[in-house]
Amino acid sequence: MHEREAVSEPREPAAAAGDGLPGGGVASHLAALLVDAGLLTPEQLRHGQRVQSKVSSTRTLLSILTELRYVDMPAIRRTLRTNRPALPLGAVLVELGYLTEPQLKLALALQQERPGTPLGEILSEHNFVQSGDVFGVLADLRGLIAVEPEQAALDIELLRQAPMRQYRSHTFLPLRRDLEGVLIAFADPLNRAHVETARHLFGSDVQVGVASRKSLAIALDRAEKLLAAPASGGAGDESPIVAAVHDIINSALEQQASDIHFEPLRDRMRIRFRQDGAMTAHREVPPDMAQAMVSRIKVMAGADIAERRRHQDGRILFETRRGTVDIRVSIYVSIHGEKVVLRLLNNRGALLGIRDIGMSQRMLEYLENDVLDAPSGVVIITGPTGSGKTTTLYASVNHLNDADTSIITAEDPVEYVIDGISQCSINPKINLSYEETLKHIMRQDPDVIVIGEIRDQFSAEVAINAALTGHKVLTTFHTEDSIGGLVRLMNMNIEAFLISSTVISVIAQRLLRRVCGHCAEDHVLTPHELRRLGYAAADAAGLTFRRGTGCPHCRHTGYRGRVAVFELLVLNERVRDAVIARKTSFEIRRISTETSGLVTLLEDGIAKAADGDTTFEEIIRELPRLSAPRPLAELRRLLGVKE
Repeated sequence: MHEREAVSEPREPAAAAGDGLPGGGVASHLAALLVDAGLLTPEQLRHGQRVQSKVSSTRTLLSILTELRYVDMPAIRRTLRTNRPALPLGAVLVELGYLTEPQLKLALALQQERPGTPLGEILSEHNFVQSGDVFGVLADLRGLIAVEPEQAALDIELLRQAPMRQYRSHTFLPLRRDLEGVLIAFADPLNRAHVETARHLFGSDVQVGVASRKSLAIALDRAEKLLAAPASGGAGDESPIVAAVHDIINSALEQQASDIHFEPLRDRMRIRFRQDGAMTAHREVPPDMAQAMVSRIKVMAGADIAERRRHQDGRILFETRRGTVDIRVSIYVSIHGEKVVLRLLNNRGALLGIRDIGMSQRMLEYLENDVLDAPSGVVIITGPTGSGKTTTLYASVNHLNDADTSIITAEDPVEYVIDGISQCSINPKINLSYEETLKHIMRQDPDVIVIGEIRDQFSAEVAINAALTGHKVLTTFHTEDSIGGLVRLMNMNIEAFLISSTVISVIAQRLLRRVCGHCAEDHVLTPHELRRLGYAAADAAGLTFRRGTGCPHCRHTGYRGRVAVFELLVLNERVRDAVIARKTSFEIRRISTETSGLVTLLEDGIAKAADGDTTFEEIIRELPRLSAPRPLAELRRLLGVKE
């Protein structure tokens, strides 16, 4: 059985030879590259090979080397990109742990039924491997650029340089022009005819990107609509108020804000964005313009423009070159007028994989092996609004999504669309409520049920009862920490023995602002700061974090982006007994840290700050300090972080 690469031609000798399945040849080749790069010693390689020979399961050599912490996945991917070994894509995906041998054999069988279909498309379509991983590894092997044209902004002037029939017949699309040339997304980037056509149209400095055919097809449809739109549809023909509102929304999208606040003051309206969890000023407008802008937003959201005495809600589907953005609108009556908050729901970029959300190595292993791989039970992701719960929820769902699993969701709203699962967006206006949806969800024969949020006793009981009947349930909750999630369930009159027997894990999380890498400098904690963290000055003397001084890259805030901190509680027998006995949250936390390996939010934050990811100020501002943290060396051991 021969593996056809994810692109059509040319064929590399090593890729075309052999059976396309993983084996000693691929593993030895990759290991030799790591040794040559100085990332792995010959002694470490021999030790890994000895370990592999002794394990009973079909573990790949690289998975053992990474588990031994001799190498990590980013280093392996960098080595692939530097050396570009002529190896079969499927075999490399197996060796890297993205795919299993039985899955590859099944994919190759499916490929034989569809001659001419690239292997990467088969793997992506049937959810054997996430599309981003397939084409990311392919890009590493072939020296290409992995792109997602479905998510990309489109340059209309660049699109007009060639007719749409050329784009569709050669299955490529220009995305952007920069100093290095024009980046073009290809479905088949090793097809010389396609690349030469692109170079003829856009010049010799073409940057070759690779994307899935599905993502490219969506982008081509969007490009065609964009080119067909009348030229008079621009902001220049709109009224000043309409243009101003659209400009504010577009600015927020460009700056990757999560919310826009229109705040009426005594003599003006202040407009602010929430970026990286913090409020930043955007502009101010006079009161006469402010009321007109609020009316425009009401029209867009389908709210009553004549009603100014009651709070209102609405929804806007805002069209941009990147696609449709779902915006939820909240209108709140204040003493100075109506305050409007726009939440930009799908301004998040690509869906993250479970390995990309920022969990430490040891915590990630617990999540994958002890929590998500459990056959049934309730997994609760908890934290305040804006703490990244939805991102973790979707990453977990995507991890479980495969050809053998039936997944169904009830969400308010659907924030990421994932192929292969049945997603329902709650709409109370047509009586499509949580209660109505959850009554029907069990009749759909699901393996995994996703409940967007536990809001009341009814939704909590549905989650518990589904777990009791053998289903796996993922949901979110609003509590301060993981122990608080268990306590709140008990306070919702759910029997303690039911909680104990169905809840597998509670994941608490926060998002802290990340230190700007351009202006960061060392910050040695003072004795006073150590005491605020819960350390004795003598126990943690010399503890060094990082702090940004401010520069143009971070808008002089000292922060750029965010980093997630987690608290993963996996219920063992001691913790379950404590829940049944209705012990206090302090006692359950103590038992969890002593027996289940629990690392608290504060402790994970300290470990990430010690690695230079965040600051003392962010830890104090965001993380609950419910117990004294353990020494940094012990935390790194518990988290699997190298010294």
